Amino acid sequence: MTANTASTMTLLSRGRHIASITPRGELLAPPRMTATALRLLVQVCLVVYLWRGLYAHTDSSAGLDETQAVTYAVLAVLANRIRGLDRRAGRDTVIQHLHFGTIVYWYLRPMSPRRYYALRALGDQLYGFGWVLAGYALSLAVGIVVPPSSYEVAAVFAVSMLLGQLVLYYVMMLVDLLCFWTLRNESALLILVFAQNLLSGVYAPLWYFPDWFITLSAFLPFQATLGVPLSIYVGRIGVDDAFVQMAVQGVWIVLLALFTRWLWDRAGRRVVAQGG
Repeated sequence: MTANTASTMTLLSRGRHIASITPRGELLAPPRMTATALRLLVQVCLVVYLWRGLYAHTDSSAGLDETQAVTYAVLAVLANRIRGLDRRAGRDTVIQHLHFGTIVYWYLRPMSPRRYYALRALGDQLYGFGWVLAGYALSLAVGIVVPPSSYEVAAVFAVSMLLGQLVLYYVMMLVDLLCFWTLRNESALLILVFAQNLLSGVYAPLWYFPDWFITLSAFLPFQATLGVPLSIYVGRIGVDDAFVQMAVQGVWIVLLALFTRWLWDRAGRRVVAQGG
């Protein structure tokens, strides 16, 4: 075995270890997994009853019937699980590392902070995706959501969902990188996360909002994270129009990737160890 091969295997082993931190931590805490399952069950039941109640006296609203609206809402709840993991208990959020000064260790490792951040995010999203698949299969089985109208729609939705997760990754990275310039910004972070959820269509499809709100969201990357994929799934965006939307998602990925890469370089110059 050559030195380069051994080095590559070591890096791969480290990468797998870092990416598996979240899944292993969750699997070793059964009460946390039970709480997650119960929370998802309650959230899904609430949104189903909410949207069915809203459609009790109408057959269609904003171009959607009751089945489409309920399907969208349930899928939004499930998809939000991918981004809903909480690292605060393990003190592994960027803002916590900056506050306690432990962010300096990210820059002392042989692995770059940007790569470490990417591997941690990958593990989080893969673990969250497992919950999404389980919830989706159960929702299909009980008839809460309907399957895609065709295999073509399913394939386009899958690609758009993957692109949306990449956009989401860079958006959340951008939020975390802002902590390097505003060290005490918990409230600002909460506002940004709320705005991201609102403008991406997590709480409700954007078509129910005023025209000026829809126009504003079109110039922001948030709806590309979730609103576009789910709109394709329920048929609000046709397959022919979906390729234009996926091209927009691709543009956002490139722009955000370049911008966050530049911010990582700038952030390294501002690392300050606070406290002891």
